[in-house]
Amino acid sequence: MTIPFKPAGRSIFHGWFVVAGAFAVMFVGFGSVYTFSAFLEPLQRDFGASRGSISLVFSIAGFLYFALGLVSGPLADRLGSRPLAVAGMILMAVGLAAASAARSLMEVYLAYGLGVGLGVGCAYVPAIGAVQRWFVKRRGFASGLAVSGIGLGTLAMPPLASLLISSTGWRGAYLVLGAIALVLGGGMSLLIENDPKNRGLRPDGDPPCDSADANNAGGASVREAVRSTRFIALYVSCLVCSFGAFVPFVHLVPYARDHGVAASSAVLLLGVIGAGSTAGRFFLGAVADRMGRDRSLIMVLIGMAFAMAIWAVAADVWALAAFAFIYGGFYGGWVAVLPAVVMDYFGGRNVSGIIGVLYTSVAFGTLVGPSAAGFAYDASHSYALPILISAAANIVAALIVVAILGRRSTRTINAMKS
Repeated sequence: MTIPFKPAGRSIFHGWFVVAGAFAVMFVGFGSVYTFSAFLEPLQRDFGASRGSISLVFSIAGFLYFALGLVSGPLADRLGSRPLAVAGMILMAVGLAAASAARSLMEVYLAYGLGVGLGVGCAYVPAIGAVQRWFVKRRGFASGLAVSGIGLGTLAMPPLASLLISSTGWRGAYLVLGAIALVLGGGMSLLIENDPKNRGLRPDGDPPCDSADANNAGGASVREAVRSTRFIALYVSCLVCSFGAFVPFVHLVPYARDHGVAASSAVLLLGVIGAGSTAGRFFLGAVADRMGRDRSLIMVLIGMAFAMAIWAVAADVWALAAFAFIYGGFYGGWVAVLPAVVMDYFGGRNVSGIIGVLYTSVAFGTLVGPSAAGFAYDASHSYALPILISAAANIVAALIVVAILGRRSTRTINAMKS
């Protein structure tokens, strides 16, 4: 029996291996981060702390992993994305292991906040930035596929964490998550590469003379991008949106428990967010390639506000599941479309650096939003106000995009032509 010859032109385009590596980083990194809601009650009980104080653990980590993109993005443009992604997964594993040995809440802040925050911060922006360079025509779909790792991680990891907590305690659960980060995340991040030109390839696997490569070869500098009207609009929109965007990942489980939902079912609601997020990243990422990625950005922001309105009146497990799936879908679309919009507007030359600067806006929102929601609950024993503010924030974010993002920035256009 002879094996038929397979022409080289029909081999799998290497960009999909880069997507797979980025997918694994997202799955492990954010999947572990979004287990935090399952740990909130055990941490609160063991350390005798308020819900707001425990929520601050997540906020510190979230602030760091988004803010660090300011450094990791430009470093990835210069040194390559792979070493940063590998280092990030190692840092995350060390942080989770250290958190498992914490004897005070301050030690949890330091171990989880610094270790996990810095680890995800090293890996996230370089990984997603690398994917943007490997695709042009299918950039929205490829970006959505990569960040669907966040959705599937949110689907799989919280139930796993809940099972581990019930069998080994929260300390043992953090140790297992650290091992997963080291083995799976660290191993798969070796697939990430910065640029198809390093392999003599072109974006999308196109022939060498395809003009699409020009979209990756040129582009604005970081300084030119951040001074443009479009970047400022994106930055303010992301800042406003992110005040409420991560509140469900911390407070949905305790909210459900407060409304009489069993602990096992409450944790599964995070998995429902993950399922919706995965669907949203696949579907809305592909839709954005057809209807326009900036218009899709407006759509997902309005969708997130609509979902928050459902949460405001949800009082049983089925209504909460409906909220979780709808919110997950639009949140997943937001995460998938945003990096592709940045690439569309500013080109590929410094895309990781530009995304890194943009994500500092999300860092500040993440630092304030979940912890503020926790302290609001401590004061009123209700999540009504934080949920309504989160919905309003998404509407404002969408209006900013509508009002400003459509304007042409002369500075950005000139940079793109250079």
